[in-house]
Amino acid sequence: MDTTSVPPPLSGRTALVTGAASGIGRACAEALAAAGAKVHVVDLNARAAEDVAARIGGNAHVADLADPAAVEALPDDADIVVNNAGLQHVAPLHEFPVERFTLIQRVMVEAPFRILRRTLPHMYRQGWGRIVNISSVHGLRASAYKSAYVTAKHGLEGLSKTAALEGAPHGVTSNCINPAYVRTALVERQIADQAAAHGIPEDEVVERIMLDRTAVKRLIEPAEVAALAVWLCSPPAACITGASLPVDGGWTAR
Repeated sequence: MDTTSVPPPLSGRTALVTGAASGIGRACAEALAAAGAKVHVVDLNARAAEDVAARIGGNAHVADLADPAAVEALPDDADIVVNNAGLQHVAPLHEFPVERFTLIQRVMVEAPFRILRRTLPHMYRQGWGRIVNISSVHGLRASAYKSAYVTAKHGLEGLSKTAALEGAPHGVTSNCINPAYVRTALVERQIADQAAAHGIPEDEVVERIMLDRTAVKRLIEPAEVAALAVWLCSPPAACITGASLPVDGGWTAR
């Protein structure tokens, strides 16, 4: 009997995950580590980032992604980049705070651009790289009161597709994952914001607003998104690039 152990599929790889201290980012960091990757855990929350890094054997990096200098100081040795960090603000477009709109673009579009600009040369040199951009169903569909978030996610979609075209000759793939509402702290905060924006009680927001357009009437779990992110780094996904993969319970089927 052959007792030779098979190494984890991402053994020897290094991943960088933003917003990795909670929600989808934490689930991705944990799943990538379980698949054998060494993970750079990037987050604004120092204690939470250090806790996640300690648990998965990774490295914590505390960074404000709205600060270009902080982004430029992040490691550039990643074979796998998961652009996940994000924030939300809900308000009518004509009342939307300009500074909040700008912040969301910096964190969710400019920071991914800067990270890829730094890490792609390493991927190109070795002839292998995987970029997984955690977009959203809002990268494919718009919703009222979310002008900054929808704009940022559409921008991330364009960045991802450009990276796919440029990276293909170098063995680098770039894809977006497009979840509907995922059970995260960000979504929990949105419930109160949506209740105020729509003038309904918070307990009605999930059923009437968040799940109204989905066929599958439940929130998505972070681990479901993370499993797809890891699969996109696997050999069977080597020819999947420039794609936007909905994990949306049927939202975009309508």
